[in-house]
Amino acid sequence: MSQIQVAQRVTRLPPYLFGRINKMIYDKRTAGDDVIELGMGNPSDPPQELVIEKLVEAARDPRNHRYSKSNGIANLRREVGAKYFKKYGVRLDPTDEVMVCLGSKEGFSHMCLAMMGPGDTAIVPAPYFPVHVYGVALASGNVITLPVTDSEKFLSDIAYTCETLYPRPKLLILCYPHNPSSVVVEQAFYDEVVKLAKKYGLMVISDFAYADVAFDGYHPPSFLASKGASDVGVEFTTMSKGYNMAGWRVGYCCGNREMINALGTIKGYYDYGMFQAIQIAAIVALRHTDAAVEEQSQIYQSRRDTLCDGLARMGWESNVPKAGMFVWQPVPEPWKSRMSTMDFAMMLLEKGNVAVSPGSGFGPAGEGYLRMSLVENENRLKQAVRQIKQCLKEAEEEWAKEEVAAEA
Repeated sequence: MSQIQVAQRVTRLPPYLFGRINKMIYDKRTAGDDVIELGMGNPSDPPQELVIEKLVEAARDPRNHRYSKSNGIANLRREVGAKYFKKYGVRLDPTDEVMVCLGSKEGFSHMCLAMMGPGDTAIVPAPYFPVHVYGVALASGNVITLPVTDSEKFLSDIAYTCETLYPRPKLLILCYPHNPSSVVVEQAFYDEVVKLAKKYGLMVISDFAYADVAFDGYHPPSFLASKGASDVGVEFTTMSKGYNMAGWRVGYCCGNREMINALGTIKGYYDYGMFQAIQIAAIVALRHTDAAVEEQSQIYQSRRDTLCDGLARMGWESNVPKAGMFVWQPVPEPWKSRMSTMDFAMMLLEKGNVAVSPGSGFGPAGEGYLRMSLVENENRLKQAVRQIKQCLKEAEEEWAKEEVAAEA
């Protein structure tokens, strides 16, 4: 028997639901199968060439290979502040209201560690992006999930929870454009959030990962653009999506200086900051590639249209997103009644060579849905629809044969 006893915070985590899918993808690709990956929101397009060139140039400077400040170099923090002012009209002091993170996921997790402890409770939208729940759990906090689909009801549910729960929740986690459901809000929603936060003593974390990916003229609002937002919370943004820099791990946290100071304390103990050459290249990206970010949104919009049109021709009712990198697709009948979302996703992968994320991977509220990413090009998306259609046709024929055999 093993003598290794891991910490209770690890044993509190459930089995990784996507593990079966990831293993099958690996096995299939090892066997030579061409799997079309619509599960993970992992951008397939490259960053702009001038950004890559700046990275190479900066990497050749020996000064950039030393330890960097954990909160980010000053020029990058200033550039983040400049973007917030230009795009949202938000003034930020780059000294203590902006912090660079090793991707927004790292920053979010360490912010939970800085803000939460045993007995503390966070409100999280459902369905949920896993780190929003398990980042809190790893910080020994508790989670209450509230349905995110109806924004007005979500606000009223927050108020009701704060009125009836004792001790009151300490943290409200928001994510718009929402992952996985692609629900969007307008600025007035955040105005109400600020009022609720001040009334009930809530701290707010806004996960703004899809700030730069929006369609049909929609412009995702920033939580920090609402009056008084910096009094109650922070916002995490990332360069992974619109800038195609996912593997670079460049994120930033902006807003309330006390929360950012607490995050800085945690980070000071855990890391020595981001590779400085990456930070210098990120400055170039923020300063010079606005047009490319807009163009990338148009690419995702075209892919969205291709996928949603293809699903509609199959007879599937499709939720057409206004922002983000995903289609939150209801599983159609009779499949929804016949099998779980996980089993449906496994069937599409096993027999159709198309990988999607089962909605149940985002909590019970996700059951009955698939999350389908827009990272593949249009031809691959068309091929995915054809393979899904053929897979389901063959499955229906098998069921029909089984029913005939059973009657005989």
